[in-house]
Amino acid sequence: MNATQISKLISLVLRHHPEKLGLTLDGHGWADTKALIKAINAIQPFDMEQLEIIVQTDNKQRYAFSPD
Repeated sequence: MNATQISKLISLVLRHHPEKLGLTLDGHGWADTKALIKAINAIQPFDMEQLEIIVQTDNKQRYAFSPD
């Protein structure tokens, strides 16, 4: 998968189907970053640096890191 495909996967999972990657969102819709990375990494190599790039470069600004 390239970065665009991973971004689309993240969008699908976080917005509609977190269970597809075995994730649980909190009451505000946030996912645990480490759990997200681990879930994607089970499909293909993926790390925090790649996630940061996706968050920073997404044209639609769909993603953000929680301050906490």
